[in-house]
Parts: sequence; C-alpha cells; structure tokens
Amino acid sequence: MDNPFFVPDMLTATLGFAVFLLGARLTRKVAFLREFNIPEPVTGGLIAAAFFGLVTYFTGRPIQFAMESRDLFLVLFFASIGLNARLSDLLEGGKPLVLLLILTVLTIVIQDVIGVVGAMLFGFPMQAGVLFGSASLIGGHGTAIAWAPDVAEVSGLDSAAELGVAVATIGLVIAALIGGPVAKYLIERHDLSPRRPDEAHTVGLPFDKEGHQSPITHISLMRVMLALNIAIVGGYLLSGVIEEAGLKLPLFVPCLIMGILIGNIVPALFPKAPPIARTPSLSVISDFCLGAFLAISLMTLDFASLQGLGLPIFVILAAQTVFAVAFVTFVLFPVLGRGYRAAVLAAGFGGFALGATPTAIANMTAVTKRYGPSPIAFVVLPLVSAFFVDIANAIVIQAIVNF
Repeated sequence: MDNPFFVPDMLTATLGFAVFLLGARLTRKVAFLREFNIPEPVTGGLIAAAFFGLVTYFTGRPIQFAMESRDLFLVLFFASIGLNARLSDLLEGGKPLVLLLILTVLTIVIQDVIGVVGAMLFGFPMQAGVLFGSASLIGGHGTAIAWAPDVAEVSGLDSAAELGVAVATIGLVIAALIGGPVAKYLIERHDLSPRRPDEAHTVGLPFDKEGHQSPITHISLMRVMLALNIAIVGGYLLSGVIEEAGLKLPLFVPCLIMGILIGNIVPALFPKAPPIARTPSLSVISDFCLGAFLAISLMTLDFASLQGLGLPIFVILAAQTVFAVAFVTFVLFPVLGRGYRAAVLAAGFGGFALGATPTAIANMTAVTKRYGPSPIAFVVLPLVSAFFVDIANAIVIQAIVNF
C-alpha cells in the first residue's frame, strides 16, 4: 500500500477524544464492561481501530496519524503520578517494589522460554522466540522494533520486524482485556477492600462521584498545569543528564521522578501554599491524560500487520496469556500479600506483562475506579516497568539472540 491518508496532530487528538467518549458511553450503558473493569478507552479504541482497518482495506490506503499530542498526554500523566507520590508511600512501597522486580525478571525468562519453544515448533529460528516472548510482550512495540534487526541478522528471518510488531499489537489488546477480570476475581473471591477506603483517589474517579467533587476552578486547574509543566521541563533536563551518563530511558521516567521531587519538596518549603497533590483538579487532569493517551494508542493500532502470521501467533500468545493469568493469580498475588493492593497490582502486572505500562495503569485505574484507591500501586509498578525492566529484558534477549 502507498499514498497514505495523513491525519494531522490536532485531528488525531480530536478523534482520540471522540473515541474515549464512545468507550465511556458504552461502559456506562453495558454492565458487563463495568463488572469486568474494562478500561473505557479500550472499548472505544478497539472499535475505532477496527473501523480504520476497514477503511484501509477498502481504499487500499493506510492511515498515518501524527502522534505529538498522544506523547504529551503520556508525560503529563506520569508527571501527575509523580506529584501525587508521597515519600511515605515510596518508603512503604519498598518491599513490594523489590518483590515486583524479582517477579518481573522471572516473567521475562518464562516468556522467552515459551517463545523459543513455540518458535521452534512452528519452524521459526530459535532466536525468533524473543519476538514471541519478552521483546514484544513485556518490552512492547519499541523493544520489538529495536531488537528485530539483530534477530534478522543472526537468524536470517527477513520478517522479524513485522513479526515483533504483530505480537506486540495483539499482546497490547489482550493486556487491556485481562487485567480487570483477574482483579475482579481476586477481590471478590477474597472479599478484599482498600486498607484506607477514605483515601483520595490519585487517579480514577469513582463512577458514583464523577461530577460531584469539591469545586474545580480555572485557578486550580492552572495551578496544577503549571506544576505539571515544570515537572516536564525538569524531566527534559534530567533526561539529558541520564542520556549523557549512557542510560537511555523513556521521557516519562524522568518526568515521573521530577514530579515526585516537586510534589514532596514544594509542600515542605511552602507549607501554606495551596495543595496540588491529591486534589480533584489533579485527579481530573490525570484521568483525562491517561484516557486520551490510551484511546489514541488503541485507535491507531495497525491490524493489517497481523496478516499471514495467524496460527503461530494465536497458539503462542494463547500460551503466553494462560501463563500470565496463572502467574498473577497463583504467584504474584500471594507473594505480594493477598491484600487489596496485591489484587490491583495483579491487574496492572497483567497489562504490563502482555502490553505496556500505560495499559497496566489503565487496568489499575479501572479497578480502583470501582473498588477504591490504592495509591502506592500507581507508584510501584511504573518504577519497575520503567526503570528496571528494559535492563533485565536486554540481558535475557541478548543471551538468547547470541546463543
């Protein structure tokens, strides 16, 4: 296909808003979507992706979306997570952080074992197993694309990039659908509830409280946006320092760090200043940015990339999904203490293991929106998925590719 339809950034964002509202409308109308904690942008995003796929099929012209706004929404969201993080939360989250890191490394290894076995069963080179495993799943599209040339070079698999993108695409969809039902099962099976149910929602306004928060004014919104923008400016500067040190991290990670610093230092220096952390204004902006980011991400999925790879991907990803669900239910949940926070992290880890960090956050948001807050979960999981996973994943992938 050539001569693509080009969608400029403003129109991409506009479509993303419409797609999110479609998903939100359906979530409120269809009890099944609420009961099983399916994130609102997932419903609308997958419907839109199917529609755009049909447009491409019947016109013969792919659709190319500009993504600048989507990337801005992502860094705004993670900066807001940082502003909401208290040092006491980080200290309390130390043990879950270490345990989650260990479980993540174990997941990477098992995903690649499943991927290698599946690849060899279907006649692919052994090294292609990483593209059926952690490079595409826990790593996502970026990691799959980054490692595809190495896999192609050592294995002779010319379609390595297409394979990695296809697995990452389907994994993202599965990840967005399994986290909520898993959490629902764990929470209701074990009769769990938040330890502090009256705690403020850092992200994910409850359905029954939407539109009934304390006053949100243009002043409070401007104050929050100023803090977020300062965190992002600081994140850009910190990103440059980190890159010069030889470590490459996604931009949202230094923005998250700067948000944490600003959210804890400013109240200590200016105790009488109007609060920003855990305010309704910050919660609204956080929800808005996450919803817009995920709606745009899902509506722009290219299902055409899945053509010709059906059976191997279906069988191997079915095995990966069974493993992920069993792992979070019977290993991660007990190891993290069988409490409400463990159930929320199970939903997030399911999204992270098969998809991406924003999918994990969306899964947790859908759960806390219905059952109650769990602020530490929203700090712990991004730290693991952003800081540590790329390093651990690279070591395992490199070992298999060079085997």
